Amino acid sequence: MELSTHLCFDGQCEIAFRTYEQLLGGKVTTMLAYGDSPMAEQVRPEWRKRIVHASLELDGHTLLGADVFADDFERARGFFVTLSVEEVVRAKLLFEALADGGEVRMPFQETFWSAGFGVLVDRFGVPWEINSEQPPSDA
Repeated sequence: MELSTHLCFDGQCEIAFRTYEQLLGGKVTTMLAYGDSPMAEQVRPEWRKRIVHASLELDGHTLLGADVFADDFERARGFFVTLSVEEVVRAKLLFEALADGGEVRMPFQETFWSAGFGVLVDRFGVPWEINSEQPPSDA
């Protein structure tokens, strides 16, 4: 069994996935536009450059995404994409990069379980928890 996260966007899927590819070091393996799919003639011309399916491979995990039709789009809520990073310095850098243009919900800080943890919603509307696997300094 494989569990994947599928993110929905309102026209920002391609730029979001290119950003995640650059920041996280993964590889975008699929970036299929509606206009290049069998659905090309079923969507309005202005939708043909939007993404029907994207996938980002990252350390044996797959993050999926698509631009969904306006009637189907809802802002993400009720979950977080959680990213655990070994080094606290790298976790903090990722947190800051993902928070740029977004909203910090909990500043990156030491917690009782981690040397660094923070919560944000990035500029694409995706909620993230960034966690360092390093223990806190008093552990």
